Parts: sequence; structure tokens; C-alpha cells
Amino acid sequence: MRSTLHTVWLVARRELLTRVRTRSFVLGTLLMALLVLAFPVVMFVAGGSGGGDDRLAVSETTRQLGITPSAAELTPRLEREAGVDVPAVEVREVPDTETGKSLVHEGELDGVVAGTPTEPKFFVEHHVYPYLERTLTRITYDNQLDAEIAESGLDPEKVRESAGRGQVAIISMGSSPNGEGSSGSEASDVERAQRLVIAMISTFLLYMFLIMSGQMIAQGVVEEKSSRVVEILLSTIRSTELMAGKIVGIGLTGLIQFAVVGLLGFAAATVTAVLTLPTITVAGLLGWAVLWFLLGFVLYATMLAAAASLVSRQEDLQSVITPVIMMLIAPFVVGVSVLPENPEGPLATVLSLVPGFSPMLMPMRLALGTVPLWQGALSVVLSLAASAAVLWTGGRIYSNAVLRTGARVGFREALRSS
Repeated sequence: MRSTLHTVWLVARRELLTRVRTRSFVLGTLLMALLVLAFPVVMFVAGGSGGGDDRLAVSETTRQLGITPSAAELTPRLEREAGVDVPAVEVREVPDTETGKSLVHEGELDGVVAGTPTEPKFFVEHHVYPYLERTLTRITYDNQLDAEIAESGLDPEKVRESAGRGQVAIISMGSSPNGEGSSGSEASDVERAQRLVIAMISTFLLYMFLIMSGQMIAQGVVEEKSSRVVEILLSTIRSTELMAGKIVGIGLTGLIQFAVVGLLGFAAATVTAVLTLPTITVAGLLGWAVLWFLLGFVLYATMLAAAASLVSRQEDLQSVITPVIMMLIAPFVVGVSVLPENPEGPLATVLSLVPGFSPMLMPMRLALGTVPLWQGALSVVLSLAASAAVLWTGGRIYSNAVLRTGARVGFREALRSS
């Protein structure tokens, strides 16, 4: 077993080092990174230049906040702490809550703080300002702690353990001047929109990298077969070890590109405040995307390697890998056209559990936050089982066909040859 793993790693290492040193890999990675970095920057700039509802976009230089007399004690710390590493904050007093709401609707204010210093309420129109929420929450906690100490006279450390961290009520008024019945709805819409964008981008990246990496394997198999290099390699190692090594090596190459592009995109979206989802949520979504990249790659790369071993010329390659590529295109089309409209529907649920469809559909459903834990676990188990079956079948086809040059080898003939 150790000898086999060592051999597979030697082949994988050769493939990895060969690929990452090529100009096409470096330039391709840089180009994709620039495209991913450009998206949040464009959204950031567009948000600052738009009109109408966009007047409250996160790229404005200053936040105009109103504050009622009952919450006026919050003004000094709010002005001092809310604009440290984010747009500055200007606070002005308004007579009452309703007047502040009206000014928010008219666009003169970005939000209004009402309530009391220990129980503030932050009214906004549509947009969510996480840094303001965090600042208000921190100030509220301190005020609650001071109140507890003043009333109880207990030891401050013990009071800190007993006093709960203050929560700011974020009330989105939407189109209703009174703000009734709409609490949290706009924030939920913003979160869903961001989740949908993450889902679409991750699905596109998965599709692109699976296509690119899979075709690299197919082309590499034909190149080695047509140049008879494979005959030299197979004089020292087994065909299954060669196929496994190529899959692992090229898979690592694709994973490096995928990780670089994904992390740069996440960093850019966070710095520009285009992405306001909690970091742990985004990290979880990226983790699932990496897992499904690996599961999908093993499945499709094995099929492409086996299919490519049936031919000896690059001119014949497209005819044998097209059916496999179509199996990858179908779930991608479903993922970007059908699933976003009804991610909890029976069609999306069933297809996301089917091996082959899962690498495209399950990450999107996970990003939209609609997948029960048992469905995610079941889809992984089914994909692993399907990958094991495909590895056995693909290995048999590859072993029987890779040394046969000349005319195209039939699928049934390769499968039953000894």
C-alpha cells in the first residue's frame, strides 16, 4: 500500500510541478483573480454613484444619523467610535422618533437612533450598516453594565458575568412610514441577495475549474498515449497508479487556483463592505465549495481520463469527452436557471442528491441556507459511493485501452478486455 501511495504521489507531484510552472497557469490564475477582484470593486463604486435608493449605499463618505432626546447620551461615543475604520458619522438631534423616520424616508438621514441609552432602536430605510450595529451594541452593553453596577453595588467582574450583552433592535421601515410589520425583512432580503450572489459565483467557479481541470487530464492522457510516453511509464508503474497520480496532481493544480481566486474574492468583498455576512458563515460556504470541488473533480476527472484513453489522437478527443462534458453542463444549467427560484422545491432537492448533479447544485442550496443536515450528509455519501464505482470502472477502461494505439477503442471492448 505504501509503495502504491508513494508511486501515485510521484506522478501527482510531477503533474503538479509541471502545470504550476507553465505560463498559461500563471497568467490564467492572475486573470481570474483580477476578474474576481474587479466585481466587488465595481459594486463598491457603483453603489456610490447611484441615485434614488442607492443614495444610502455603503460607499458614501459620511453617514447622517438622527438621534432622539431620549437617546442623546449615545451621541459622543457614537461619533467617536463608529467612524474609526469606516465612513465618518455625523449625528444630529431630532425632536422625536416619527420626525426622524420621516427624514430617513426623505433621504436626509441614513438612520435614526431612538429608545434609551440601555435599549436603543436603530431605524433604517433599506440598507444595513453592520459597523454601526456593532458600535451601538458595544455602547449599549457598556451602558447596561454601568446601570447594573449603579443599582446593585456588586463587584464589577461579577456584574459583567451576569449582565447580558445588549442587543440593538434593527427595524427596517421599508415603504411604510410607520415601519410596522417590516422589522428585519429588508435585512433578510439583503442577506438572501448576498447568499444568492455567493451561490452563483461559487457554482460558476466550480463549473469552470472542473471543466478546465478535467480537460487538462483528458489532453494529458492523449498526449502521452500518442507520443508513446505512456509505454515507458507503464514499464515501471501500474496503469491505475498512473491514472490516479494524474487525477491527484491536476486536481491539486485546480484546487490551488480555486483557493487563490476564492480567498482573494472574499477579501475584496469584505474590505469594500460589499459582503456583510458573518465571517464564519462565508468560511463555511467556502469550505463546502472546496469539498464539492474535490468530490466533483474525482468523479468527472476519472470519467474524462477513461474516455480519453479510448483514442490516440487529439483530433478524436472531443468526440469521446463530449458526453462527459454534457453531464457537467446539465447540472450547471439547472443550478443557474431553475434552483435560485425554488431551492427547496422537490426538483432541486432530488437533483442535488444525485451524484453528478450534487457538485453543482448542493453548494448553491447550501449558500442559500435551505439544506437540512441529513441531506448534505446523504449527498456526500452518495457522491463518495458513485466516485468509488466510477474509479473502479474508469480504472478498468484506462488499463485496457491506454496502451492500444491506432483506431478508437470501443467502450464495451475496453471494459471487457483483459
